[in-house]
Amino acid sequence: MIERHRTPYDNVLDMVGWTPLVRLNRVTDGCRTPVWGKCEFMNPGGSVKDRIGLAMIEAAEASGKLAPGGTIVEATSGNTGLALAMAASIKGYHCIFTMPDKMSVEKVKLLRAFGAEVVIVPTAVPPDHPEHYTMKAKSIAKETPGAVLADQFYNAANPLAHQRTTGPELWEQTGGRITHFFAGAGTGGTITGTARFLKEKNPAVQICGVDPEGSLIAPFFNTGEMVEGHPYKVEGLGSDKIVDNLDLDVVDEYVAISDGASFRMARRLAREEGLFVGGSAGLLVEAAVRKAREIDDPDACVVAVLCDWGERYLTKLYDDEWMRENGFLERSRRRSAGDLLTAKGDGAGSLHAVEPTTSVQMALSTMGTHGVSQLPVLQGGDCVGSVAESELMAGVLEDPELLDRSADSVMGAPYPVVDAHADGAEVTRLLTHRAPAVLIRHDGRISGIVTRFDVVRDLTQTRG
Repeated sequence: MIERHRTPYDNVLDMVGWTPLVRLNRVTDGCRTPVWGKCEFMNPGGSVKDRIGLAMIEAAEASGKLAPGGTIVEATSGNTGLALAMAASIKGYHCIFTMPDKMSVEKVKLLRAFGAEVVIVPTAVPPDHPEHYTMKAKSIAKETPGAVLADQFYNAANPLAHQRTTGPELWEQTGGRITHFFAGAGTGGTITGTARFLKEKNPAVQICGVDPEGSLIAPFFNTGEMVEGHPYKVEGLGSDKIVDNLDLDVVDEYVAISDGASFRMARRLAREEGLFVGGSAGLLVEAAVRKAREIDDPDACVVAVLCDWGERYLTKLYDDEWMRENGFLERSRRRSAGDLLTAKGDGAGSLHAVEPTTSVQMALSTMGTHGVSQLPVLQGGDCVGSVAESELMAGVLEDPELLDRSADSVMGAPYPVVDAHADGAEVTRLLTHRAPAVLIRHDGRISGIVTRFDVVRDLTQTRG
């Protein structure tokens, strides 16, 4: 394998390719079959699409369609656009990209950071609609003087780039032992080009296509019928049509994975493998691990493409609330008032209190003995008032005779009482706005107390 970074590069484009191959360990959950990830997010532009950006520009230059100072137009989910913009910044071209509105805001900002113009169009339109991102790109290219459409879905330079680079890299990195290759198809370039090389080297290598549920590629491959797809959240893979660059003849099987499973696996890759990737990588690894578990062969070599860098999805799959809103994470179970009481741990069920006739001296002694700073005053099972250590001590310092007076002569307002099954948010609301403590009632009897300190400590522990 080529040793990288030993000598300086002429420009950033020379850094594309020869990405590492890393074994996945924890996310395979003890599976005997080894699973490896091809770290395409380590390309300088952060994705597998870096491999095709320069290739398509050079093809356009060679054909005479792209002249110096010209404009490159493309329909992109973000990563191809970034690869084109990166190459264009070196070569002095202007870029205009169309993107579906489901793509992350990070991708849009990245493209604009490279000086590209970004046109956002609706996701939920049919492929022949004028506002579909591919149709919109075609119209912009036609109307813009000196513009050329990169046309990644039909540009032969796309799969050829992978046939010349990705395939040979994997063959060398695995010592020719690769048995299964997992990739998706947006444009079809990665899976087609890589598969063509691997099949030439060893026809027995299994090429496994992976689709998001809702894309029509997997259903078409498995049934031969063009079904009607539906929207999905995974970005960059799947399609609502079969494009020329996707050669299904070199694919052995095609499976579909749900958005939720894809995103949860991507999050596992970050947290358990230290691989910060996007949802498409999660989709491919989920499929690869399922296959690895199925074949159960320690001599097999399963490889999945880790397509892009996870930072582009901080507001999506790496945002817990976004995941919950879209049904991909279970919502946290509602914490009840009783749960907050239980979270106090040992002694949670012990309620320390005084009666109205209890002396101030005894109230202070009770607080000191049990390490509390406030007590409810109970009479007949009801809270009729409260006493606080700081106020009692201040009063005693001013008038020592206060020690002999009864609690009801100095007590403050009673603490609010909520039932144990009530929403814990109500306890927090009461503590925030007016009460230093809240009493919890269970089966008609006041059984415990929750203070501001208790709730803050619980929040600190659960977040830690």
